[in-house]
Parts: sequence; C-alpha cells; structure tokens
Amino acid sequence: MKFEELQELGQKEQRRQQKLKQRVFCCTSTACVSAGANATYKAFEKAIADEQPEEGGTDLVKTGCLGLCSAGPLVRVETKGEDPAFYKDVTAQVAQQIASRHLPQESIEQAALETIDSQVDLADHELSPEIPFFEQQVKIVLTETGRIDPENLNDYIAHGGYAALAHALENMNPEEVCDVIEHSGLRGRGGAGFPTGTKWHYVRQEQSDRKYVVVNGDEGDPGAYMDRTVMEDDPHRVLEGLIIAAYAVGANYGYFYVRGEYPVAVDRLRQAIRDARRRRIIGKSVMGTDFQFDADVRIGAGAFVCGEETALIHSIEGKRGTPRMRPPYPSTYGLWGKPTVINNVETMANVPSIISKGAEWFAGIGTEKSKGSKVFALAGQLNNTGLIEVPMGITLREIVYDIGGGIPDGRAFKAAQTGGPSGGCIPDQFLDTPVDYENLSRLGSIMGSGGLVVIDDTTSMPEFARFFIDFSVDESCGKCVPCRVGTVQIRNLLDKLIDGDGEPGDIEKLESLCDFVKRQSLCGLGQSAPNPVMSTLQYFREEYEALINQPDPQTAEV
Repeated sequence: MKFEELQELGQKEQRRQQKLKQRVFCCTSTACVSAGANATYKAFEKAIADEQPEEGGTDLVKTGCLGLCSAGPLVRVETKGEDPAFYKDVTAQVAQQIASRHLPQESIEQAALETIDSQVDLADHELSPEIPFFEQQVKIVLTETGRIDPENLNDYIAHGGYAALAHALENMNPEEVCDVIEHSGLRGRGGAGFPTGTKWHYVRQEQSDRKYVVVNGDEGDPGAYMDRTVMEDDPHRVLEGLIIAAYAVGANYGYFYVRGEYPVAVDRLRQAIRDARRRRIIGKSVMGTDFQFDADVRIGAGAFVCGEETALIHSIEGKRGTPRMRPPYPSTYGLWGKPTVINNVETMANVPSIISKGAEWFAGIGTEKSKGSKVFALAGQLNNTGLIEVPMGITLREIVYDIGGGIPDGRAFKAAQTGGPSGGCIPDQFLDTPVDYENLSRLGSIMGSGGLVVIDDTTSMPEFARFFIDFSVDESCGKCVPCRVGTVQIRNLLDKLIDGDGEPGDIEKLESLCDFVKRQSLCGLGQSAPNPVMSTLQYFREEYEALINQPDPQTAEV
C-alpha cells in the first residue's frame, strides 16, 4: 500500500475523531493497570451508553502511559472547545463522577447515573497539566504515548505515523539516511552511548548476501520500564524506526527481542507487525517500492545478560544466552554470522522524528556531545515517580526537586543511582551536574538504559550496594571466572561488613576485588557489576569504615 493510501486511512480517522464531542483517554499502561486501571476502564465503559449518535458522541480510548505513575490510574478528558481535563487516582467510583461531569446526560447509561457515589469530590482528583512534572519535559520518544490507541494502526497514521518512512523511501537513498542519523548526534540509549549513525554506516558498508536489524527490548534493570512502556504504548513508532534502519543498512529482515516478562509488549508488537503486513507497510514491497522487509518477535527467557548484544544474538539463534569475545563485532559478524545492527527500543523510537524533522532539529536539543532527550523511569523516595522524558543536560536537581517534587516527609536527598546494576550513586554535592553521558561517567556512574532511583538519608549505602550485587550474582551467566566467582566474593565481603564482622583491611580487599572483576570480566555485566560498590566507596566510605570492628587496644598491646 502506497503512502497516499495510508494517508487516506489516517485522514478518515481524523475526520471521525473531529466529529466527537469528547474523547476519554484511560491509561492502561502496566503501571496504571497495577493500580486498578482495568476497573476504571470498565466503569467508563459501563457508564457510556452503547448507542451514541454519529455526531457528537464520546470516544473511550485505552491509551498508554500519561507519565505520573505514582498517581495512577490516570485519565484525560478532551472536550471539543475546552481545555483538556486531567484526573489522578481514578477509581471506578471516580470514573462515574468524571463521566457525569463531562459527558452529555444522554450519553450516560441511566443505571450508571443512579449508582454515582455523591461522596466522591472530584476536586481531590484533578491534576493540572501545568505542574513542573509535565512542563519541564521534552517529548520526542513519548510524544504520542498517552494520545493514541496503541492497537489502532489508523490512529498512529492519523498522528503522522509512517510519514518518516515514506519520506526516507521517496526522497533519500540509504547512505543519506545513515548520514542524517549520524549528523543528528543520536547515541545508543541502551547504556553504552555508541553513535547510532556510525554503527549504521559500519553495517551499510559490509558486503553480504543478508543483513539483519534487531531491536533490543530485553530491559532488565531493577525499576526500569522505559522500553516496556514504549513497546506497549507506541509499538508502530518502534517498528517504523526498525524499518528505516533496515532500509539504511540494506537489511531485509528484523527482530524484536523482548524479555518474557513483558507479555503486553509482545502481544502489541506482534499485532503491529500483523497490521503493517496486512497494509503492505512491510512485506515484498514496502509502501509500493522495491524494498523488501519483514519482522518477527523473539522472546527472551529473562536473563539480564541477554541485554549484551552477543548474548542476545546467541539467544535469538536458539543457543544459550552467553556473551562471546569481541572482535568480531556484530556489525561484521552478528546474527547467524551476518552483519547486524542492534539498537535498543528508545534509540529506534527516536529515528522517525529525526527523519521527519531533520538532524539539525535533534542536534539542537541537549548538550554538545549528548544530543536529544532521554527517557527515565523515575523511582525511589520521591513525591512524584513515573516515566519522564527530559532534554540531555538537565540537572539532577531539576529532576529530583522540580519534576520529582522533592523527597517525602521533608527528608534530605542522599544520592541518585543511575544505570541500574551497572551504574553508580551520585551524592548531593553533584545535584547541579548536567545529566549527560560524559558527566555521569566522570562521576563514576553511567546513563544506562534510563533507570533513575532516588534515595534519602535513611538508606544504608553498603546495603544499597549489596542489593545490586545480589542482582548481578543471580544474573551472571557463569561463562567467565572473574564474574562468576568474583561477584560472589564481593557479596561475601559485603555480607561480612554488614553483619558486623568487618575487620581492618576488608575495605581494601573489597576495592581490590572490585577492580579485578571490572578489568578481567568477559562482558559488560561483569565489567560493570562492581560500579555500585565502587561509587558508594568513593562517596560514602565513612559508612563502610563504621562497619569495621577495631581491635581492642589492650588486647593489641598484649
């Protein structure tokens, strides 16, 4: 199907939406579902009459994440001629009140009107879109999340979907697409921050009868759910980025590699692929051109190490998910020995916007070496937690105190942990540090895929570090001795200290062991596993020293 035909579908959907008097967007992303959003949606469904007039009716939309997950379930009501209304903590009873306030009486079932709880005060549930949590964000990847139905291809097209792919196919050759991505400054959002355009150029230049593109959706950091949300709530955006990448590097097949704990993401990606195939957006003739492309989903077994690209490749091939030595790199010897591009979900989701708006537009956001925006899962001891997208270069203070709303109960900020089990802790003296790849690395942490955990002054840093070491011990594939054995010995030393059995010299042993594991491990899991311990030793050493049992001076003299 040519893009003009797709546009007609999108325009038809736009006309349908324009006729409506209201659209009720009920967040059914995983975070809100865990807070009861399914019951909220059913309450709206029950309240809204089945038979509505063609003109001026109400549209109930199962949409994606609205961001402020700690206040879920969230609902947005758009009424023609009025400003949108936002609501938080929307239970089934609150949903009935919202329907009564915003929807015409003839659009509401009489039975629903009779069961409205008069004690519910909607003022307690109103949420202003002008609070810093929303106002200080810059949406690129999440621009349509919470605004479209993720299971409706026509809705995605109505919001500009697949226009970037059409532009690339009609107006750019593959080399030019690689150039635009390179000049934009987009770096891999999976953790390492490698320049995306450079990676694409490497694969583009390889001579091979077959090439592959892979979306890494094996997000495994504790507390991280950025990629899951994008896959669940805007699957066609990620698919569009994947197709553009394939066109740029000369690949005809792609895979989504998704962790098994994300069943909703798997289902929606598969539906997006089916819908795109049915509309001939992918297949033997992509949008009526001679470019061929198809895609599929592969489900991981929940191994954190499979986020490492060579382990991921082994897993897709049906082998045990363990890493291998590099070089050769996947760009020359990847999936089934063929040149392969692997980018994470957020990286691919940036691509359509860059192709549509240009490299200069994207490069104008962020810092000199870290361009664009970054999606974070903001978690921990904060008043506002949830999914945010902010420009590179925003300070930690702005994230914690403006967007995050500060620490509950007036407690003091102690540290922010970025990068998950591979990252480090950043103490309060660096609150005004701009958040980008270089600054986080300089402070002993990493950007990672986007987990950001804030902790207050009640937290023990040795215990906090042990939590992440426990995770790394459990997730080690066991292929190399430094990681398999070394992480266990790090944990044993931490246990000894925390249990009150620490001795002089134990801290120095811990530092030496961390350095050894970091330098000698085979892959990124082992190389970065000591980071939480090393960063807490660097900034909170006194907490470790307080755990050392000093010898009795009288006993020492004897």
